[in-house]
Amino acid sequence: MKVHKGAAAYKNERGSVITIGTFDGVHLGHATILNRVVQTAKTQDLDAVLLTFFPHPRMVLQKDSDIKMLHTVEEKKQQVEKLGIQHLVVHPFTLEFSRLTATEYVRDLLVNQLKAKKIIIGYDHRFGRNRTANIENLKEFGLTYNFSVEEITAQELDDVAISSTKVRSALAHGDISTANKYLGYAYQITGTVVKGKAIGRTINYPTANLKPNQSYKLIPKNGVYVTQAKIEGTDYFGITNVGTNPTLGGTKETIETYFLDFKGDLYGQELTLTFLTHIRDELTFDTIDSLKKAIAEDERFAYAYIKNRE
Repeated sequence: MKVHKGAAAYKNERGSVITIGTFDGVHLGHATILNRVVQTAKTQDLDAVLLTFFPHPRMVLQKDSDIKMLHTVEEKKQQVEKLGIQHLVVHPFTLEFSRLTATEYVRDLLVNQLKAKKIIIGYDHRFGRNRTANIENLKEFGLTYNFSVEEITAQELDDVAISSTKVRSALAHGDISTANKYLGYAYQITGTVVKGKAIGRTINYPTANLKPNQSYKLIPKNGVYVTQAKIEGTDYFGITNVGTNPTLGGTKETIETYFLDFKGDLYGQELTLTFLTHIRDELTFDTIDSLKKAIAEDERFAYAYIKNRE
């Protein structure tokens, strides 16, 4: 799969089947649409193209918005490629771009640059300045510029019953199992292991403190989770605490993982942490001994969970 930074970077004259959208998380609902694009492109001997935008429009148009994303651009690339999309076009969303008229957007971007021959899009898709144009307008443009439009109906979308909003809500409630079910794969956070206070070592549970690569990445609800990461080519399970570690006097939000059956220095390494299931909410304990007992119980839970997966 080729990744293009902007529509102008796409260079192919044979024509394309395009779908358009943020596709945050590339969940099972998105997969249904992308699979249709891929199959249609194969049938018609055209390119399968996903046109997406970065930054997210709300980051640009609503400066006070604190929207968090399920995917970084790199994570989206990985999931889209697995589904067979041939070209991922990541077009920069700017104030100037948001002011394009519907005609300019369709003519200049979709037709002249992306060579659209067919567009597969949801019934509620809106575009152009102030999002005033809809799918009926897109069909009219198709008659002018010689492309067809396939509408994904409300019924089809309702049948899937999955949305990025539902995935975000599940993660916000710590419901990793539901989020992973909606996504069709396990939620991940990639980052670099940085130095923390190293307090975990003093209670015999040394942890790796993960700093996410992107500040806009959505972090699950504060709590304790069973996780997994590949370290030096080997998969290790871990117990991850998302939160402030209040019993140890912490105030800063961190993602700290005690890896089971691993000993070693991970500082400076990039890790991808995969969230498998929720163990419990983050709690404040009266004593360090109480905390150690709780972690030991978390460890027993994790080993039982791992055994049941085998």
